[in-house]
Amino acid sequence: MPDTTKPAALFVCVHNAGRSQMAADYLRALAGDSIDVYSAGSQPGNTVNPAAVTVTAEEGIDLSAATPQILTTDAARQADVVITMGCGDACPLLPGKRYEDWQLTDPAGQPVEVVREVRDDIKVRVQRLIDSLI
Repeated sequence: MPDTTKPAALFVCVHNAGRSQMAADYLRALAGDSIDVYSAGSQPGNTVNPAAVTVTAEEGIDLSAATPQILTTDAARQADVVITMGCGDACPLLPGKRYEDWQLTDPAGQPVEVVREVRDDIKVRVQRLIDSLI
């Protein structure tokens, strides 16, 4: 059960295997326990993208045990802000929720240099998100 006294953020991408996983773990790392953090995918993959695991490990964030999760309406309901990353119409829209769509390159199949750029972009956006939530 989420703590209703602190904000909650849900990161959503199609496979929940790259962008949303990196964003969720950056938010956990940078905000500590001051924000409840969730991530999910509209069509979750089987594993997290190995390149995402590699580039986040370079920054001390361990995604190796993360597993893609299915997006549910209940997950969206418990979030104060839902950040979408390329899931289009597959993401539920609920009245009264704050939505942000982060236009980020999909790291799937990209060389590690590109995935690093996505990681760095996510880190900056996550810090702005923290500033807006706490």
